[in-house]
Amino acid sequence: MKSQIIGRYIVTDPKICHGKPTFRGTRIMVADVLEQVAEGLAWESIIEGWHNSISKEAIAEALQLACQAFLNHTEEFAIEPSV
Repeated sequence: MKSQIIGRYIVTDPKICHGKPTFRGTRIMVADVLEQVAEGLAWESIIEGWHNSISKEAIAEALQLACQAFLNHTEEFAIEPSV
């Protein structure tokens, strides 16, 4: 696996956080921030919690990419209805 630029703010690098997507220039994993958004934390609180190492634009990009991934893999999340 080699380093990849996923977006303007998101990268993967096998030398950083085991290759999990992180915000560029940080060791902040995208999944951690998405989890905070899902918990309902205000973006400003998330940014402050990470000592202003990420921006609203970075969070928005993470959400946009997560949405695209979900839409592209919806069938993998489908649950068969019980009869």
